[in-house]
Amino acid sequence: MVREWDPRTASSAEIASLLDTLNAVLAADLPQDPPWRESSLREYLSEVMPGERRISWVAQAEPTAGGGPGAILGHIHVLLLGDIGVLEVLVHPTTRRTGLGRDLVRLAARRVYQEGFRSIGVEVVGETPAVAFYEALGFSREYVETRSVLDLSAVGWTALAEMATAVSAGYRVEFCPGGPPDDLIDAYARAKAEVRDVDDGELRPSSYDPQRLRDSLDTLHRRGMKPYIVLAIHERTGEVAGLTEVVVPAQHPTRADQYDTIVVQDHRGYGIDRAIKARMLLELRSAEPTLAEVQTWNAQANEAMLKVNAELGYRSDREWCEYSVDVAELVHRLDPAR
Repeated sequence: MVREWDPRTASSAEIASLLDTLNAVLAADLPQDPPWRESSLREYLSEVMPGERRISWVAQAEPTAGGGPGAILGHIHVLLLGDIGVLEVLVHPTTRRTGLGRDLVRLAARRVYQEGFRSIGVEVVGETPAVAFYEALGFSREYVETRSVLDLSAVGWTALAEMATAVSAGYRVEFCPGGPPDDLIDAYARAKAEVRDVDDGELRPSSYDPQRLRDSLDTLHRRGMKPYIVLAIHERTGEVAGLTEVVVPAQHPTRADQYDTIVVQDHRGYGIDRAIKARMLLELRSAEPTLAEVQTWNAQANEAMLKVNAELGYRSDREWCEYSVDVAELVHRLDPAR
């Protein structure tokens, strides 16, 4: 049975069943990734930024012999933001190749089309069955990043401490757990608006407006995701010359996610990028003692940041791709009779 589903009102048993399917998918496709936990999973699935909407469906097995609810074997949600709908699909490995994934995408595509959106995007992890699945549906690859993972147990902390202080005179580096202080929000937003390292693609939009930045930080907290920020401040002007962001999710707290890393154009060449990323790792060692890994995504053409990450100890993992498709074409392909 496939039905529309709201994680805000779902039973605890349904949330737990969805978690089981998610972890089964991870075990099959990304066995080196840590399993997810139920902590704040409901909030992760339901909380969105102002102006965005998320619509979800689940595929549920028949009720058990004792009358209990059947297991959730598939899940799809579409996040409607800007002019695009962004899909995320889960199908339990034991239920693959039954047409369930295709059926779920058809439901979501119809809704996106009805809502008046023109395109659908999806993140696809390289070397997983999702690549062939989406390409067979007519999705085209638009953008490729490399995911790299840092094993904190292998970090040379003495060398890292030296990197963290190797920034030119005239700059100070500050650690801001929870987000930048309010008196720096405007300067922070200006730095993000001027230039950004392409650590995030179009499906993970950054926030360049001060109010949207506040909303983004609030949404992260509501989703159970703790942001940590390190800033490089130009002491003469008080401007934010560089920043790096890491988020530790309650859902997989042993592996953190790197978000934006930015050095403003006029302040490049002073060792800021390496210093702020090294300082971040040193602070996380104390702030998050159970943290074991940090993962980051970089455009393959971004040689400068890939070099910094390699010096810090990151190791390339796999491709992380963005695919898209015209909604009308997808609806016609999946349901030509309509």
